[in-house]
Amino acid sequence: MSNIAQTLPPISLCMIVRDEEHCIERALQSARTHLPEIIVVDTGSVDRTTDLAKKYADRLEFFEWIDDFAAARNYSLEFATQPWILVLDADELMSPDGFMKAEELI
Repeated sequence: MSNIAQTLPPISLCMIVRDEEHCIERALQSARTHLPEIIVVDTGSVDRTTDLAKKYADRLEFFEWIDDFAAARNYSLEFATQPWILVLDADELMSPDGFMKAEELI
């Protein structure tokens, strides 16, 4: 773990995605500077989603879609190593103030 990661709040971002190339990079880029761990689970993308996720994710996993959102979400949570977990969709952003508030609350 880098020195920078050691100063970040102990939060894992867990994101499940599918065909999100239009928005995933912005979401991951905004989270990358605020969180020590990003986990992305792809459920069957056929676009550039996984290529974009590789730039920012610490872990990229794959889950065969079984028409069960909860199963995919729970699968993503299995890989978190931090004591706190943030769940965002690929089209959601958290403001820098939101990250600071989360750190303050922790």
